[in-house]
Amino acid sequence: MDRTSMEVAEKHPLSGYALGPPWLFKGSALYQLHLVKAETARTFIPKEFKLVEAFGYTLGGFFLAHYDDSPAAMFDELVVIAGIVWNPPTSCAWAARVIVNSHEACRHGKKEVGLPSHVGIFCERSVETREEPLNNKLNRFLNMIGINSNCCVPKECTKIEVFERRDSAVMSLCSISLPYVVPKSETNKKWMGPKIRMLLPSFSGRTQHNPHLLKYCCQIDCRIRAVNTAKISGPGPLDGANSWDENEPGDENQLTELSAAEENEVDQCISVLLSKPILALQFNLLKMQVEAPTVVDPHSKKPEVGDSRT
Repeated sequence: MDRTSMEVAEKHPLSGYALGPPWLFKGSALYQLHLVKAETARTFIPKEFKLVEAFGYTLGGFFLAHYDDSPAAMFDELVVIAGIVWNPPTSCAWAARVIVNSHEACRHGKKEVGLPSHVGIFCERSVETREEPLNNKLNRFLNMIGINSNCCVPKECTKIEVFERRDSAVMSLCSISLPYVVPKSETNKKWMGPKIRMLLPSFSGRTQHNPHLLKYCCQIDCRIRAVNTAKISGPGPLDGANSWDENEPGDENQLTELSAAEENEVDQCISVLLSKPILALQFNLLKMQVEAPTVVDPHSKKPEVGDSRT
């Protein structure tokens, strides 16, 4: 290889996605389920699909992950889940919006997986909290009668502000205060919960970059445990986005100003995030294997295997 070729290779290294599926992601995540109004969820889900709902609500929420290793190296991801749709004999999730702080992961998500991916910024900082351990009723009772004061000792927790990049501008999306978790020894993995394997099937597509209806599956191996739900707040000031580099390339095909339709879509995503949380699961020692998506016919029970590229 000559010097010119070497320089090009250094500037444009081979993407881990180019090695082909399955794609492996390692890290940690918080999966939080919310009760989302059915009318809000339907604004994202194609009419061909039937929403899984009861009493006017469906199950949505978000998946917040930090990957230490992936086809796009280290990056963060926020997946806003609008709701659940029927896929007999099971059901699948539908992502309303995906924010990642990796241009490579964003391009792959949009073009290959049919996700509504956008490049964003994740600003993390520590804040004080008086949050109590999950379901610790005895400590709450003792604290009420003045015997135990440990529950009121301020603790450090993590607050993550999520911003979305729009060409030459930055837009605040939400702020996530992660649940306080009592630190334990890294050598004692039992505190992280039992080791499990689970499948998270999802539908995607019908986007500008991939018009097909797609189905893909994530196989997750991790240690899982229930934690207090994260506290979500809506858009805030842009002060936390000082890590944004104006010289970085913007996300392609995006405009600084939102159209009326885009603005409504963002508002509905925020409504999903601000809906009532009911359960939060922490994934530790996460290994997530993502298979290549398949093209599906919503009127057929069997998926059609095909190339998902546009």
